[in-house]
Amino acid sequence: MSPLEFFLDRGLGRGVAEGLRAAGWLVHRIADHFPDDAQCVADEDWLAYGLERGWIPLCKDGRIKGRQHERAPLVAHSAVLFYLNNQQLRREEMIVRLQRARSAVDHAVGRGGPAIYAVGESGIRRTWP
Repeated sequence: MSPLEFFLDRGLGRGVAEGLRAAGWLVHRIADHFPDDAQCVADEDWLAYGLERGWIPLCKDGRIKGRQHERAPLVAHSAVLFYLNNQQLRREEMIVRLQRARSAVDHAVGRGGPAIYAVGESGIRRTWP
């Protein structure tokens, strides 16, 4: 099985991508694939772009779980998305939280989707469906 690759939304920033890469994650930043840091790219569009390439989306916006049009790419690709359940975390805290949850993330990806998981202080929790 090939290693998992992750697609980071702009809200996670360059520092989180660098920190995860240093921890051995394969990550792609949205800013490397869309102009202007993807400011004008709808969530459903960047999600579909990454999922078409087999990348697992990571973001800070849990509101996606309540928006059917934004969940549509997850349904179409039977994919999973992970979001940090606290948007106020410092960069270092985001990296630690994601790194701590990595084993659970891998298992959730293996179970397949569609599904959305919150990454919290004590692990991951399925929040949709």
